[in-house]
Amino acid sequence: MNYIEPVLNYLNQLGAYLTPYLSDVSTALIACLLVMFGSNINRAMRAGLQDQHFLVRTTAFIALNAFGYGLVIIKVSPLLSDLLQQLEPGITLGLVLTAFMFIGGWAQRHRQV
Repeated sequence: MNYIEPVLNYLNQLGAYLTPYLSDVSTALIACLLVMFGSNINRAMRAGLQDQHFLVRTTAFIALNAFGYGLVIIKVSPLLSDLLQQLEPGITLGLVLTAFMFIGGWAQRHRQV
């Protein structure tokens, strides 16, 4: 008896409930990654601009955080959503759950949570 096929069918059914929300899920995944990488990116920018005037550093900080991160979210989230929509719903569900669990564990290890 084949036990794998009913499990895959069940995962596909569960994943189908996620499909209408893939745009939001993709945005959340990208935002979580930016939160995790943001301190490193900001630290690198701060090190590169340490000899600059206060106004230059402040302008760069605002540009990076307001426009740079926003642009990444706006441009990358639809790409991720399109990629996830091309997969089987069960695989999409597994990837999304794994990604969020990985990011959560990573955040815990780096004391972000």
